[in-house]
Amino acid sequence: MLQERRVYDNRRPVLGVVVPCYNEAEVLARTHTRLTRVLEGLTGFEYELIYVDDGSSDGTWGVINSFAKEPCSVRGVRLSRNFGHQAACLAGLRESVGDAVVVIDADLQDPPELIPELAALWRDGWSVVSARRRSRDGETLFKRASAYAFYRLLNSLSDHSLALDTGDFRLVDRELVALLTGVPDKNLYLRGAVSWFGLPETSVTYDRDARQAGESKYTLRKMLALSRRGLLAGSVAPLRLSTYVGTAVLTGGCVAALTRRNARLLARPGAFGAHAIALGVVGEYLHAVFRQVQGRPDYVVQDRLGCADRPATFTSAPPSRQPRKERVAL
Repeated sequence: MLQERRVYDNRRPVLGVVVPCYNEAEVLARTHTRLTRVLEGLTGFEYELIYVDDGSSDGTWGVINSFAKEPCSVRGVRLSRNFGHQAACLAGLRESVGDAVVVIDADLQDPPELIPELAALWRDGWSVVSARRRSRDGETLFKRASAYAFYRLLNSLSDHSLALDTGDFRLVDRELVALLTGVPDKNLYLRGAVSWFGLPETSVTYDRDARQAGESKYTLRKMLALSRRGLLAGSVAPLRLSTYVGTAVLTGGCVAALTRRNARLLARPGAFGAHAIALGVVGEYLHAVFRQVQGRPDYVVQDRLGCADRPATFTSAPPSRQPRKERVAL
């Protein structure tokens, strides 16, 4: 059952838009133009636009500075160094005061024009509205194939269902923002955590465009790191893998010994391989535990621009959310 809500007695709901940026100076002005055009034309909402500079080494912060000179609907957050895309998204979510918050990349591969559709579904009662990629223009065959395989592998191994072919471009409700930002996980995988809470979730499909300028910041190394984070955070299957491999090697050794066929040839390298896999998998989990117990913050904010407490269109401090009605939709 789905509950229809989002009707307010004395104000319009606030839609927050978080834009993580890393070396996006070339495209950021175009991104800002399209975002503001969409948000200013969105009826029934007030909005806030938050740019998070994830330790850029080009002129990204200067461009954000020029945006933040506009009314308080535009704000900027600068991290002290490059903490990674997931940390930048989390920083933006913590800065937002929106009743619903959209996360969208700065490179215009994800179209801002889809935001009204996400907001309309949120109005209908969905807590999470994900944007699912139908096609991925401008990406190599390897990247498309590896992404397709990874999402399905992760979904099959995960302890809960995940949205397929979906990145960080989605809308999340204030309730879920509070849950995500309150999790004490130091290595949070946002894409998996969003689905873990089990709140009502739907999706819309779209065709992902090629980058408008610059180069992709997701190198092969970063993609592998994100994949590893997703696997470790959402599943115990890698730990069990070592058990399966060890069992297979032991079984093969026993069969070879019983039949007296190449028992030594199989046993030594097989045992070494099984041990290496087991140690490697356990080491990854130990590293994740070590990161957690260190207690370091997810990121460090170096600077902020714009109003820190409310969007420009607020005439007073935003009141608490009080839905006027709730109706069960079958």
